[in-house]
Amino acid sequence: MLIGGGGFIGARLVPLLIGSGRRVTVLGRRPEPRTALPAGAAYVSGDFSRAALIRPLLAAHGEVVHLAYATVPNTSYDNPLGDLIENLPPTVQLFALAAELGLRLVLVSSGGTVYGEATTLPITEAHATHPISPYGVTKLTLEKYAHLYAVTRGLDVVCLRPANAYGEGQRPFTGQGFIATAMASALRGEPVRIFGERGTVRDYIHVHDIAAGILAALERGESGAVYNLGSGVGRSNLDVVEAMTPLLADIGCAVRTAHEPERPFDVHANVLDSGRLSARTGWRPSVEFADGLRRARDWLAGKDA
Repeated sequence: MLIGGGGFIGARLVPLLIGSGRRVTVLGRRPEPRTALPAGAAYVSGDFSRAALIRPLLAAHGEVVHLAYATVPNTSYDNPLGDLIENLPPTVQLFALAAELGLRLVLVSSGGTVYGEATTLPITEAHATHPISPYGVTKLTLEKYAHLYAVTRGLDVVCLRPANAYGEGQRPFTGQGFIATAMASALRGEPVRIFGERGTVRDYIHVHDIAAGILAALERGESGAVYNLGSGVGRSNLDVVEAMTPLLADIGCAVRTAHEPERPFDVHANVLDSGRLSARTGWRPSVEFADGLRRARDWLAGKDA
């Protein structure tokens, strides 16, 4: 079962799950999934906070991947209490039900926010966790509750901390996804907003590699473990803009930038070491950054990706 599987990452994960021989049910809030699901996947519309809805769905499956989250870093900063209330109670309820039913659960957390300001790069899972956004605090709290239920109720759980997802299918202007928003801004003739001189340094990983990493953790991850999921390469916002500029020039689109003051909830650099996941499961990123940018450009420009 895939909770929150009707979105960007879920659209890539569902075909991989089906290809592995699994029967897949996707639970999402929208009346219909944003992207058409492949044959063999069922879709249920509803709120996973409703125990009466999710209990029978969970009981019909042996595994659950939890992708759903009600807010993004920007909105969490504006309303930290709302971020906590919307996300913590229903997820803790999910942990209780999964433990009761004996399910294996993969919690997709956030490698980009739970660590806070990095003292060393790339960041390993042993790095201190001092998030500086409400989003990161809530994500880390969910991980701690997952650990609590693993220790006290036997929950079979794996926590994944992915880096910044990008790629074809990512909607721009949602508060997440610098690459999609930067490209879409340029395509509209608008400047790309960069906070600070070069912007923040982030680890960008293609959505296909994230989906493959989730499947690898589901199948071969150690119960109770936490894994980073990233490329291990850091790029500033301006680095990304410089890389996409010739790709957009190829389709007759110029790129302009507009620099704004740094934001207090943005850590300066976040680059993840995924060695633990690779050693345990054999997973490694496969999509080159330049190819991923081209595919994102083609999708946003309305071309065949």
